Amino acid sequence: MPDTPLTLLFVCTGNTCRSPMAEVIARELVRERGLGAVAVQSAGIAADELSGASEGSLLVAMERGLDLSRHRSRQLTRAMVDGADLVLTMGPSHLAAVQSLGGETKAALLADYATYGESQRPVSDPIGGELPVYRATYEELHRLIQRALDRWLAERPSRTP
Repeated sequence: MPDTPLTLLFVCTGNTCRSPMAEVIARELVRERGLGAVAVQSAGIAADELSGASEGSLLVAMERGLDLSRHRSRQLTRAMVDGADLVLTMGPSHLAAVQSLGGETKAALLADYATYGESQRPVSDPIGGELPVYRATYEELHRLIQRALDRWLAERPSRTP
């Protein structure tokens, strides 16, 4: 069994709202489950490199005891896709971008993956919305990521930390 961690990558458009929230949610769930050998990252298909998380994302994360203050957006690269074990995207355009970078066999829409194909719905984009919109997106992400982690770890028993 390799000592290298499993790597989970979340992808959205600008890497300022959905994927950073997904990243901190997943990190917290990994910590709560005692899965030290899981690395969590995020990126965007049209990221303005080094932008911070959106104000709404920062505030909603803070409300839940999570910290996005050091987050800086990153542009999705082939190296990120190659280094990930699983890439979960917020919408179809993000999935297409990951697939174009060679991630066909390890990428899926977050909702599709978490529901075993029952939902093809993209995760709601809160950009420009009021705080309740960000809260709703956070809750949606939290539910989906819990289910996605359950599935991913169950399907990868030989590398489960």
